[in-house]
Amino acid sequence: MGNWFNWKKFNLTTFCSILILSSALAGANGPLPVKPNTHLWGFFGHKRINRVAVFTLPPEMLGFFKENIEFITEHAVDPDKRRYSVEGEAQRHYIDIDHYAHNGQNPFEVVPRKWNDAVEKFTEDTLQAYGIVPWHILVMKMRLQKAFESKNVDLILKYASEIGHYIGDAHVPLHTTENYNGQLTGQRGIHGLWESRIVEINAEEYDYFVGKGKYISNVLNFAWEAVEASNAGVDSVLTIEKELTAEFPSDLKYSYEQRGQALIQVYSKEFCDEYQRRLNGMVERRMREAIVGVGSIWYTAWVDAGQPDLSILTNTPPSPELLKELQELEEMYQHTEHKGTICD
Repeated sequence: MGNWFNWKKFNLTTFCSILILSSALAGANGPLPVKPNTHLWGFFGHKRINRVAVFTLPPEMLGFFKENIEFITEHAVDPDKRRYSVEGEAQRHYIDIDHYAHNGQNPFEVVPRKWNDAVEKFTEDTLQAYGIVPWHILVMKMRLQKAFESKNVDLILKYASEIGHYIGDAHVPLHTTENYNGQLTGQRGIHGLWESRIVEINAEEYDYFVGKGKYISNVLNFAWEAVEASNAGVDSVLTIEKELTAEFPSDLKYSYEQRGQALIQVYSKEFCDEYQRRLNGMVERRMREAIVGVGSIWYTAWVDAGQPDLSILTNTPPSPELLKELQELEEMYQHTEHKGTICD
């Protein structure tokens, strides 16, 4: 999971597993050059989830998805690229569910699952302000279903890639709380630690045999259950890191790595290994759940579309129009990502 679900609300604010090496360590020549993060560890996990999810599909879908696996992998991160330039995108990646809980209330009993009921109770402005990921997953499922129905290759690829991203985000504990980067508890950087650095170090050791996707009879309930399961881990994510930081030698918590022309400070492998051990495999479990969840929603959208024959769509590449749209998104993203590199 880890790096997969990158950056909750601000472009580099929650990517704080990467800390810029201070100028004091740079010597007489001044600060070391800081290269904007073009590799974006947070993107790795999203891509891995989409890629592995392809292999959860039944034979009737597998051929088309395998043929397009590179597209589905690479464009798993498009929603994050849009969040810097498209109004209304950011809130699709999270829900601060604890905002709605007071005096020991269970927020999942306070917030109605159905959109119209939630709007009536809290207003749409409030819901948008604190995140809409479970509802947006349902919106994306319906878009993907319509794309299957119309046998529109461009939209199938686009929506399949993107819904994987939102499902992935819903499986991250820190995407379900106002304290999304530990900023309320003096733990800034924990978001990147959990979803980026730990995965970067351990991804090749994870077990990706997650089984086959299954039909989801109620997609909205599926999305809410994913959020609720993620939220159940928030206390452990925060408490264990705080306890480990108190016990861990401060000079061993971070290490330095060369990334391009920049020397950066990252959480050390020793700190990450111990954190992961104390989390008892939480990151890997949530990632596995996300993978099978993505495959299941792809499958569900296809079934609800009437199980169209995807074999007739093979050997049909994305249209020039779609490729142009994606190239423009990439150019816009490359422009906006350079606006900040300091972790908040």
